[in-house]
Formats: sequence, structure tokens, C-alpha cells
Amino acid sequence: MGDIAAAAAACDAPAPRMTKENNLFMQIAVHPDGTVTRPEVPLLPPSAVCRDVPLDASLGTHLRLFLPDPAPASRLPVVLFFHGGGFVLFSPATAFYHAHCEAMAAAVPCLVASLEYRLAPDRRLPAAYEDAASAVAWLRGAAPADPWVAAHGDLSRCYVMGSSSGGNMAFFAGLRTRALDLSPAAVRGLLLHQPYLGGVDRTPSEARSEDDDVLPLEANDKLWSLALPEGADRDHEFCNPAKAMAPEALAGLPRCLVTGNRGDPLIDRQREFARWLRDQGGVEVVDKTDHAGSHAAELFVPESAEELFAAMREFVSADGA
Repeated sequence: MGDIAAAAAACDAPAPRMTKENNLFMQIAVHPDGTVTRPEVPLLPPSAVCRDVPLDASLGTHLRLFLPDPAPASRLPVVLFFHGGGFVLFSPATAFYHAHCEAMAAAVPCLVASLEYRLAPDRRLPAAYEDAASAVAWLRGAAPADPWVAAHGDLSRCYVMGSSSGGNMAFFAGLRTRALDLSPAAVRGLLLHQPYLGGVDRTPSEARSEDDDVLPLEANDKLWSLALPEGADRDHEFCNPAKAMAPEALAGLPRCLVTGNRGDPLIDRQREFARWLRDQGGVEVVDKTDHAGSHAAELFVPESAEELFAAMREFVSADGA
């Protein structure tokens, strides 16, 4: 995602075309000691319709809550959201993710809780999964006493959602917390948008992505090298669960919405993943992996965002919301 596109999003201007040359992932500088310098991205503060609440101060994690403006009289489903960025970049305050969560809260409508989690390579996987699981546990612990949740949220209708690397996180958070008693909360489904997946062998869509504007092959390789545990290859279960995990490991997962865009270098992985969940794991899956657009198009293209929000509304409504 380009730096000029991020700046445009921060000032609510039309985003210019992203290219491999202005791509933020290509601007990550990896130093000999394994640390990185991240490109600067515009950040937005809390506002009248969003506020930050602590999760684990010792780890620097928190949640940014978003409400529709105005909030409807009816109780809102609660969407726990994990942002993308290859596990290496961004936060809930990043301009385009902040704007995306504001738009999501209004369009679904729902109460969104967007997680500030620990980033790789400072904290490699599974650190982000641990933070995601802690956020799910927040639904049972602190959420019922939160004034916005108490006034507007329906904790019996919670959904764990993520985009790109956040979609990967939502899947693993679902696995790690499926046996938890979250009363009075209940996770009714996982919303896995363009989940970030990989493997040692290239898929056709990956092989064609050398010059992709949003997720070029070089950047994709860099991100996985920074995120996976030291010494792990890309057939590790964190990257390629359909190859590394036994289908029995999926038992007890709630229903899943898997969404993806035809122009995404990861689309072959996402379609394989949806089939694996459904055919091998016996998970109830709603497969919406034929949307138009690139990876992360919903952050910059209003039509792509509305297509995603419509799929979310349909999924939530089918669950009786």
C-alpha cells in the first residue's frame, strides 16, 4: 500500500494509483541485526465516535472502539477486528485502517474493536496470535463493563474478523479460543477477509505477482521472512495451515465467511483454504472469493469496501442478527 495513497486517505482525498515503486511494504528496511525500520504512515487520533481502551499495558496492546454516528437504538453486533500489514506494519490508528473501521461501524452497522497488537520481527509469530486470543478473552472480561459496549453492544453476537495478516490472525484466534466459555459473550462466526497465507511452492497467482502494485512477490517473501518463527519455512502451520495441520484440528470452529478478490496474488491460497475448511474440516463456510479488485482494495476503493460490508451484513443477518 503506497505512502501517497495513505496520505490521501488521511485527508479524505481520492487515492492515487498504487505502484510497486511507492509501495509501503517495499520500503521496509531490514538491517543486518534483524531489526527493521518501518516507513512512516499517517496516524489518526481517537475522535467522538472512537476511543482507545487498554488490553495489556505490559505488552503495549489496546483496542480502538468505533461506533456508528449516530448509534442506532438497537443493540449492535460486536466485531473484533485485526488489521493487516503482513504482521509487520500498521496499527488501528493508521489512517486507512482507522477510516475503514469507521466506515465498517456505520455500514454493517456494528461496534468495532480494532486491536493494537505486537508486530514482527520485534515479536515474531505467535506473539500476534497471543494478543488476538487476549482480545477475544476481553469480550468475556472487561467488555461487559465498558460503557460503550454496555450501552450499544450485543455481546451474544460477537464476530472475530481480520484482513490479510489479520485474517490469518482471526483464524488462529478462533482455534485458540474455541473452547473458552466467553459468557456473557459468544463468538458467532469468523470473518476472514483475504487471509494472508503462503507456502513453499508458488501458486499460479503468486507466480504472476512479481510486479503487483499492492503485494509484489518480493514484498510477500520479505514479510513472511520477518514474521515466521526463526528457522521456519513457509509450509509452517502459521503460513500454510491447509498443508501443515490435520483437518481434525478444525473441530469446533464456528461458521466462517472467507472473502477475497480476483486480482489478489493470494487468491489461489484463499480459495484452497476455504475448500479445506469446508471439505476437510467440516466447517460451515460462506465462500465469497470472487470479488473484483486487488489485495486491500477495500481500503481505497469505495465500491470494494461496500462489497465487503454487504457480505458481512449478509453473513451476520443469516445468523439471526
